[in-house]
Amino acid sequence: MLINFDGKIVAADVANRTITGMVVPFGVSGNTSAGAVVFEFGSFQQFAAEEIILNKEHSRTDPLGRGIAGSEIITPAGISMSFKIAPTTAGTDALIEAAEGLRPAFSIEASADEYTIDKGVMKVTAATLQQVAHVTNPAFKSALITEVAASEDDTPETPEATAAEENPEGTIMENEETVVEAAEEVAAPAVIQAAAPIRTAPRSPIVDGTSYLEHSIKAAMGNDDSRQYVRAADESTTTNTGLTLAPHLQEFISTTIDGRPTIDAISRGALPASGMSFTIPKLTQAPTVAEVAEEGDPFGTPMTSSFLTVDVSKYAGASRISWELIDRSSPAFLTELLREMGAAYAKATDLAVVSALLSGGTDATAVAGSADGLQSFIATESAAAYAGSGNFARNLVANTTNWVNIMGYQDGSDRPLYTAAAPSNAPGAVNGTSIVGNVLGASLFVDPHIGAGADEGMILLAPEAATWYESPVRQVRVDVIGSGQIEVSVYGYGALAIKKPLGVRVYQQTA
Repeated sequence: MLINFDGKIVAADVANRTITGMVVPFGVSGNTSAGAVVFEFGSFQQFAAEEIILNKEHSRTDPLGRGIAGSEIITPAGISMSFKIAPTTAGTDALIEAAEGLRPAFSIEASADEYTIDKGVMKVTAATLQQVAHVTNPAFKSALITEVAASEDDTPETPEATAAEENPEGTIMENEETVVEAAEEVAAPAVIQAAAPIRTAPRSPIVDGTSYLEHSIKAAMGNDDSRQYVRAADESTTTNTGLTLAPHLQEFISTTIDGRPTIDAISRGALPASGMSFTIPKLTQAPTVAEVAEEGDPFGTPMTSSFLTVDVSKYAGASRISWELIDRSSPAFLTELLREMGAAYAKATDLAVVSALLSGGTDATAVAGSADGLQSFIATESAAAYAGSGNFARNLVANTTNWVNIMGYQDGSDRPLYTAAAPSNAPGAVNGTSIVGNVLGASLFVDPHIGAGADEGMILLAPEAATWYESPVRQVRVDVIGSGQIEVSVYGYGALAIKKPLGVRVYQQTA
């Protein structure tokens, strides 16, 4: 049974490498995995202090030292002992942790030879002390380390190494569920560990982007625990999507549109790890091959190439909030803040790509704003894109104005062309509940970030004609500023390469 002793150092001195304090109190109830436990005065059999090993957090493979002969003091209040700490790195760490109050308590491992259970409380009347542990979170609040002494001049005896061993049968661990049946009779002997559960690493509270942001803020404000949690998350992942998300608000009103339709319509690439620009080799002139007469000159036009230089841009946004808002509001606020800033980042990057495609693409032949004009645009520009780039123009990006127009197109008998369950003449399928559809064989992506006008409100393109390069992780930065506010920044890096301008056809509508 692991019993936690809450307490702190009340005295420290630099004399020799020893730690002193109460290892177990009498007549005090401690909360353990077996429920409440009380050791009665006189319950422990006689023992030799020098035979008691002091371990770290009940790990028998982490000995720190051993009891000092004759240091045991048994009073009606409890048992106090002193321990000689070995001159090891772990021993030095234990002295520092005890003196600084970082690991401030003792706990015991004992066999309960005789005990009764009264109203759910195990009352131990005969026990054998086996080991003592130096722990952080004890169950008996009075089991305190009261004195720490350290000196480099002393050469204490080195504790014997104890072999790694499993907890013996009958050991009651705090992190195990144990049901104790109520009984008035003396039960069979049981092994009791009075200490906190052995932990190889603290359980991190960072389970999603919201909790990562929360602890980033606390770390920036000086919280050491949060700093460790953030560092551990950065070493693995900043967003653990496999864990259950924290509760959200029941309702949060927002008109923000998430997603990046235009970026989804083109090809994607990984941004180089360094530099604010990079180059891509590009064919300038292709070599030629022709029929050659016997003994004729086989040499034709040679291949030449150049480089396309692509600039890297930074996209960033920041929001300043008060410490009070972090301390006194629902955690769901951070969830919504992070979501809104993520949507703003998506909008900024998508708008940048739209602007670049409109200016760097090729203007299409102007057509009328009608179903016939749309059909002419798709037919003419699909062929032109293939002839100019060697790739098929498979995707059509449209703003909401042209989306409305397409859904409203009818044939001569006023039958809808695209929105019906069985569209007339099967030109495609588009409806008002999906922003992805099919128009004359091209996949439709509706992008609300494109300007509202019909002219230049659509782009027919081959995905290979343009590539969006982006850093693999969007960064979240937290800064504490002197005005009593916290600045949360979201930023990332991206670059658009229009590799084949003839594969990007910008819609032009006649007046």
